[in-house]
Amino acid sequence: MNPQTPSPVLTAEAKPALVPKLRFPEFREAEGWDNSILGDLSEVVRGGSPRPIDGFLTTDANGLNWLKIGDVDKEAKYVTRTAEKVRPEALSKTRVVKPGDLILSNSMSFGRPYILQIETCIHDGWIAITDISKKADRDFLYYSISAPGSQSYFVDNAAGSGVQNLNADIIKALPVRFPKPAEQQKIAECLSSVDELMAAQARKVDALKTHKKGLMQQLFPREGETQPRLRFPEFQNAGEWEEVALGDIAEIKLGKMLDKQKHTTGRFLPYLNNLSVRWNEVNTSNLPEMYFNDGELDRFGLKAGDVVVCEGGEPGRAAVWDGRLPDLKFQKAIHRVRFNVPFEPCLLVFHLENLAGTTQFEMLFTGGGIKHLTRETFAQLKIPLIPPDEQQRIASCLSSLDALIAAETQKLEALKTHKKGLMQQLFPSPEETIDL
Repeated sequence: MNPQTPSPVLTAEAKPALVPKLRFPEFREAEGWDNSILGDLSEVVRGGSPRPIDGFLTTDANGLNWLKIGDVDKEAKYVTRTAEKVRPEALSKTRVVKPGDLILSNSMSFGRPYILQIETCIHDGWIAITDISKKADRDFLYYSISAPGSQSYFVDNAAGSGVQNLNADIIKALPVRFPKPAEQQKIAECLSSVDELMAAQARKVDALKTHKKGLMQQLFPREGETQPRLRFPEFQNAGEWEEVALGDIAEIKLGKMLDKQKHTTGRFLPYLNNLSVRWNEVNTSNLPEMYFNDGELDRFGLKAGDVVVCEGGEPGRAAVWDGRLPDLKFQKAIHRVRFNVPFEPCLLVFHLENLAGTTQFEMLFTGGGIKHLTRETFAQLKIPLIPPDEQQRIASCLSSLDALIAAETQKLEALKTHKKGLMQQLFPSPEETIDL
């Protein structure tokens, strides 16, 4: 399935046919694509919400599926389940959609289509595309709506100064360009095969992450325990681990308050905030800058081996700084942890990652709505004091697994990029329509 660039022959009497940049060989000499709008190829209708919705929710077996935005994986193609049901009495106030229908959200992350594999009721945050014309293959239409040109149309026409949204009339007017059924099916099959590769790769990444999570739970003591469930063979007869407070073996420092004032001496330098730190990763693209005077250059500096931990935002998220930017500083939203005893820095990151989601982890944070990790609480965190050789063995094992996850994630991103580029060339854009 290798599309080739078409070579249309133009004459002075004719309009250039509307064709994509790439066509499969068997359709290279076929006629141009037809123009239509989505409303002429299908029925486009909005969902409905019975109110108050809590009064209609049910756990009864005879309840009707009730689809919420959160029930759908944003990367998915199909809708296969709902988390909740509504009583049959809700039918007069909502809309039922059936397997084979398309739906898309009309607000927030709007315009992303999905194909239903179940019958369900939809609320007024969904738009349904039903009764699809025989002129349009369903899967082809799904990819046509997903294509960059269609998505740009939605962005350009969405209404609202704050939260932008689409209405049924905007969606009905979406331009749709389509070839004959055989070519539609060929395009849909090609893109479906890429989707299947992406889904398989995503499952591989998820399996590796699950394996890592299970391994960390075995390699670090569980809550209320001081010894791990699993030790490498060469350390099975070694002594027991001790637990120490993090503040007893490391210096914990909070970064500088935001400061745009220019002082007598110093300079503007890039700094980390909590948006820069992901689990096991420091993102240094598009770093903000702040003025640091000469006395602050060392005080708020970072060096290779420092652990940076989010104080707010998603508190507790952590990574090891590799030192690739020598002048990088850190802002108050970040704790810098610098060990004063032999300790593999990545083990603190893995320890925090292992605790994430547990009661022990949540108890580290203060605040009602917005959570924070204070220095005082963080310093009291109990961590295992592992013998140096065993530290290195655990760090090497988990770091190797992280490297494998990163490599497989890159493959997944490459597939996504490939699909995006393919769709840009398999579907004509409005700019390619030329009138003589």
